[in-house]
Amino acid sequence: MVISLVIIGLILVLALYFVSIYNRLVRLRNQGEEAESAIDAHLKQRYDLVPNLVETVKGYAKHESETLTAVIEARNKAMSATGTVEKDEANKGFSSTLKSLFALSEAYPDLKANQGFLDLQKQLQKIEEQLLSARKYYNAIIKHFNTTCEVFPSSLVASMAHFAKKPYLTIEEEARSNVKVKF
Repeated sequence: MVISLVIIGLILVLALYFVSIYNRLVRLRNQGEEAESAIDAHLKQRYDLVPNLVETVKGYAKHESETLTAVIEARNKAMSATGTVEKDEANKGFSSTLKSLFALSEAYPDLKANQGFLDLQKQLQKIEEQLLSARKYYNAIIKHFNTTCEVFPSSLVASMAHFAKKPYLTIEEEARSNVKVKF
């Protein structure tokens, strides 16, 4: 009788532990999905702003159509990407083409002085900062989720419930290189 009560108590404790770990994993997965949605919202703002930037630049840099076309193509590719990893890769290429768009403003002083262009540039900079914060939040949630999936004994619950590690968002390779300062 005592042994059966101990066994039932042990089974109950293990079941409660399993439920607790499972619920933690579900909460973390949902937070990760929420963070991914926030990134998508910032990316949408970014995508909506770019055509306005391109149109503003077109008026000043008519013969720079190759750069403008590359920006629009990269934007369309990024917008059509699905999945976290594919979106991340497509947006790295998009960020690259945006840099070339802003490099054009250096070549055209009238464009650099255009108030509409400056306003659009400030809006894009604000969106980029919000996007960076959203990516940091996403990576923090994913770190917690991945750690919970890998540490023992919660890794047993994660594998039984088919929770798998999720990828981090990374920066583009050109941002990793050292900045050269010349005087």
